[in-house]
Amino acid sequence: MLISQSIEQITHAVCERILTLAAQAIHERGQFKLVLAGGKTPEKVYSLLAKSDADWSKWFIYHGDERTLPVDHADRNSVMAANAWLNHVAIPASHIFDMPTELGTKDSATTYRDIIKDAMPFDLVLLGMGEDGHIASLFPGASHDETELVHEIYHSPKPPAERITLSANALSATHTLLFLITGENKKEAFTRWQAGEKLPVATVSAMDTLDVYVDSVIVD
Repeated sequence: MLISQSIEQITHAVCERILTLAAQAIHERGQFKLVLAGGKTPEKVYSLLAKSDADWSKWFIYHGDERTLPVDHADRNSVMAANAWLNHVAIPASHIFDMPTELGTKDSATTYRDIIKDAMPFDLVLLGMGEDGHIASLFPGASHDETELVHEIYHSPKPPAERITLSANALSATHTLLFLITGENKKEAFTRWQAGEKLPVATVSAMDTLDVYVDSVIVD
């Protein structure tokens, strides 16, 4: 389903959707497994979640990708999520699975593959989209072993060059997939995706529901 709204409307709608899906997953399966996205719009959603009430003890948090940087580096997705949200709610620390890229690209990917293998399927995966159609750290033109759950990235077109990322198959192993696509600079890639071009954003799906929340400036 495609939902076109302003950025403010998207952040509030996605926050409410996450809380609803969490309550549903906890009722049906006893826990809620969520894969986070990086980026400014997800950060706004996380700030709203920090002010919300939920059964946090049953939430489990994972990441879609991470830069190979020191554990406390401001450019890490884990640091952003912690500052905006996770440090302010009662999700047990043992339920938060940051990508340990401080170990280096290869070792962190190996470690996270075991974590993800045991966690799948997820209840919800959040994804943004770059202006080139990339998702997580899956970039156009890159070649990966599709049997892997986590890829090592050594030549990212966006700095830093080294990262790790969930594979398209891992990101698709989810009951619900939500895209948050904002900013007029995404318009060209969004149009190409909708026209059927094989961009990275087109390589993921969901087990049950895939929704796209898109900034009204992109589709108007």
